[in-house]
Amino acid sequence: MSLRLQAILLILLICILIGLITQVKRKKLDLKYTLSWFALIIALIILTCFPKLLIIIADFLGITTPINMIFFCGFCFSLVIIYTLTAAISKMADNIRSLTQKIALLEKGEKDHE
Repeated sequence: MSLRLQAILLILLICILIGLITQVKRKKLDLKYTLSWFALIIALIILTCFPKLLIIIADFLGITTPINMIFFCGFCFSLVIIYTLTAAISKMADNIRSLTQKIALLEKGEKDHE
């Protein structure tokens, strides 16, 4: 990896990291949903600073080429994001069901008092 490409990637990753931090501070993103993004960006910063590390990890895991390692990690990261979002949607669906039941009980109580 050329030094120029490393510099561009580092600048891009740091900008994304700063953007995520400001979104969390402004309460536009919830911290628990952005932790996986923070971990990914930190890992990418480390791999950008030490590109030989990717080759070492790929060799250790028995992956023949580093690009396959990148695709594998991307796939695993996508699965983590999908799981996190599915868990959040399930929790929100339970909350909606509970709130709907409470509203129905309140409306029934109002009709009974009239």
